[in-house]
Amino acid sequence: MSESEGRIAARRRRRLVGVGALAGLLVLSCLLSLLIGAKLIPPTEVWTALWDRGNTANALIIHELRIPRTWAGILAGAALGLAGALLQGHTRNPIADPSILGITQGAGLAVVLAVFNLGITSMLGFIWFGFGGALLGALIVFAIGSIGRGGSTPVTLALAGAAISALLQAITSALVLLDRQSLDTYRFWKVGSVAVTDPSLIRQVLPFLLLGLVLGLANAAGLNALSLGEDVARSLGHHVGRSRTMGIAAIAVLVGAAVAMCGPISFVGLIVPHIARFFTGADHRWLLPFSTLLGSCLVLLADVVGRVVARPSEIQVGVMLAMVGAPFFIALVRRRKLVRL
Repeated sequence: MSESEGRIAARRRRRLVGVGALAGLLVLSCLLSLLIGAKLIPPTEVWTALWDRGNTANALIIHELRIPRTWAGILAGAALGLAGALLQGHTRNPIADPSILGITQGAGLAVVLAVFNLGITSMLGFIWFGFGGALLGALIVFAIGSIGRGGSTPVTLALAGAAISALLQAITSALVLLDRQSLDTYRFWKVGSVAVTDPSLIRQVLPFLLLGLVLGLANAAGLNALSLGEDVARSLGHHVGRSRTMGIAAIAVLVGAAVAMCGPISFVGLIVPHIARFFTGADHRWLLPFSTLLGSCLVLLADVVGRVVARPSEIQVGVMLAMVGAPFFIALVRRRKLVRL
């Protein structure tokens, strides 16, 4: 076996091991999310309650609180993990993340504007405004970060994202101080939480998340071609404009829906693609599905840890992920090989 064939075989083994590990980790994460909470419920009673709903207190806790919370964690984590991988692929920027580049803040501001100006209180309205805010935030950051002869770089995009994020955050804070209903809404979105207690909210957001997942995963071939350069991608027969449009649409849908459901959960899109890339390499046909599954695992595990460390209270998942993500972001910025993926 030649050296190149050996590397290919090793990469294939690593990917298969990663698939098995992710499947097991996701099952474990779901079990822990159902088993662990403010109230200690024996595993046997959890299992009984799953199959026999009944009217007991434990059954109500499992079905009305923990199961919706687990589903919210799976969906939000998958959406943000995939959005982060798409964003890093399209910008060729290793520190690209929806929260760092102002996309999450744009979605949050749009939701607060919907409450403040239009009196919208439905989840469907939040979703549409979240889409628009996420897309507008992304376009503003990319436009500002691309000013100059060299175009966009990781540093210019990070600086533009930090500036726009601060501006959007300031506008949001000013609005919520003027209106009590907006303030109550903002308190929910501020920290980011998967503590969704109304299953109907998940049902409303599910079609949009599924649409974003389909668009994002279908973008894999285009991203592989774009990673070789736009000129090479065109010579291979790929429509660059269509791939870019599909990717941006997927990011806006995924981030907008996740923010509408759970608030601005940060750093998932930053951390997950780098971990997934260790198993998959640069092939987006593997990287995007890995990032999707790994995002679900990360959000669920962070939520479980947040329930344990401050029992009988809890720490919101957005806070837990920020505690992990901030050092990770600093370590990435300090790396010398930062300029391009």
